Amino acid sequence: MQTTTGAGHARDYAATALAYAKEAVADRKGRRFCKWVRLAAKRHLDDLKRAKRDKAWGYRFDPWHAADVCDFIEKLPHVEGAWDTSTITLEPAQVFWLAVVFGWRRVADGRRRFTNVYIEVARKNAKSTLTAGVVLYCFCCEDEPAPYVFIGASTGEQAQKVFHPARMMALKTPALCEAFGLQVWSKSITEPGGGYIKTINSKASTQDGHNPHVAVLDELHAHKDRALHDVMRSAFGARKSPLFWKITTAGYNVVGVCHEQRQMVAKVLDGVLQADHYFGIIYTVDEGDDPYDERVWGKANPLLGVSVQVDELRGFAAEAKASPASEGEFKTKRLNVWLGAASAWLNMAQWKACADPSLAWEDFEGLDCYVGADLADKDDITALALCAVDTAGRLLVKPVFFLPSAVLEQPDHAEGSGPAPYRTWVGQGHLRLTPGDWVDHGEVEALIREWLDRFSVRQVVFDQFAAGQQMAARLNEDYGSPDAPVASILHKSAPNVTDPAKDLEARVKAGPKRLRHDGSPVLAWMASNACVTRHVNGSIIPKKESPMSPNKIDGIDAVINALAPIVTGSGRAGRDLSALIEARDGLL
Repeated sequence: MQTTTGAGHARDYAATALAYAKEAVADRKGRRFCKWVRLAAKRHLDDLKRAKRDKAWGYRFDPWHAADVCDFIEKLPHVEGAWDTSTITLEPAQVFWLAVVFGWRRVADGRRRFTNVYIEVARKNAKSTLTAGVVLYCFCCEDEPAPYVFIGASTGEQAQKVFHPARMMALKTPALCEAFGLQVWSKSITEPGGGYIKTINSKASTQDGHNPHVAVLDELHAHKDRALHDVMRSAFGARKSPLFWKITTAGYNVVGVCHEQRQMVAKVLDGVLQADHYFGIIYTVDEGDDPYDERVWGKANPLLGVSVQVDELRGFAAEAKASPASEGEFKTKRLNVWLGAASAWLNMAQWKACADPSLAWEDFEGLDCYVGADLADKDDITALALCAVDTAGRLLVKPVFFLPSAVLEQPDHAEGSGPAPYRTWVGQGHLRLTPGDWVDHGEVEALIREWLDRFSVRQVVFDQFAAGQQMAARLNEDYGSPDAPVASILHKSAPNVTDPAKDLEARVKAGPKRLRHDGSPVLAWMASNACVTRHVNGSIIPKKESPMSPNKIDGIDAVINALAPIVTGSGRAGRDLSALIEARDGLL
């Protein structure tokens, strides 16, 4: 295998990708690059450092492979529009995508590290043309026996947006067809070993049985359901180095498969989830940016001035100012903003700064403790949170999570395809399994009783559902009294949760001097899932982005339940609440 800096290639593409990444990371104020691009660039730079210092990691960056795909695509002809050159010239952003996806290899066998790719960028940034080049490269140059390549979309017409340029590139490059024995037909491209490139649409019930080397899903936001995505995802059976390549602009359906994939990418880039096989990058404007400020348009349009022209965007912006319908289209398709998507509540960089894996159960001894519980029954996570305020005024948080074992047997919770890596968390001890389809509330109650016996627990606060009420009654009978019940119920409403939620928000912003949690990846995931609705009266309610979302926030609800008696003073916290609330309000 060649590992030079690009010997035999037109230019040093790995260096171009590196320069692009460094430029993005250096843009700390986000003037030219949005948050997600900066994080994707930082991930690449961090991975390069890790590969040097951690030889056991299992991945390395190979400049030759990074260059080979770029060099191949730059030899392909333009097939649409008028250009100054006869062949494609890759822009730095495109070189970065390709170099990272194809340059990172597995040490063990030299195959691609990234098998799952998600690229979200505003319209007219040449993503379909680039994907056509990727399709031809993987089909011809990856030494895969009988490579099957499927180009899928919500409709057959949409799938042609990638297949047609790939077909025309092959037809206009006789040397390519001769070198690899390609036969170009009206609806497919074939090679001598039996491989083919063809389109499929979203009638996924007819798509079972495939074994793709590459599966492309174009404009994923337009897929009305997840059927085709899941069929393709599960079809990579015998392929040693498959590639699932998804390209899209933003959309409107925040409970669809596209937004689900976007959320996963965001969590990987935020460091909430680890997925070494998944490359993702999102080009959009940042929260708070003025969509009519021309200076931010380049954040969503990396090919601004090349395939996207400023004058064209100015026209769309003028129409958007005059028409609410046009405004939605402008933001979604030209600035790549998801309409209807709720804003994340807690800053995950700040959340991670408060993590202290050394936080132990012993640290709660001698402190007034509070337990928050968010109970579940079937197919869901039950969360308990032990909380206390230490002598320095820091909130200590240590959660425990329970999951019915049957959840892991469900197809949509297979590792790598579910909303979160449940199996990994179970193996690491962050999730406790209880047998069967239902959470064993007896095991949950046993842990609460263990805490009541060991710690100075002032209050156990449950959510309002029946299981919590029954458990609270039993605990009060054994540990409380009519005048001083140890367990209570908190109904999730704005008057009840606003103060504890704002207290948590302020502590996250204040950093480690106000919050110390044990770094649980499950709780971090739930923190990243939490959104809030802010009302004119200042009240807030943490919630999931959508009731249909598979992403959970139970652990955050449990922490808020535990915080409620602390911030109201009803739990005899033994500290100066007024001073802390005043400090909190000053941070918000």
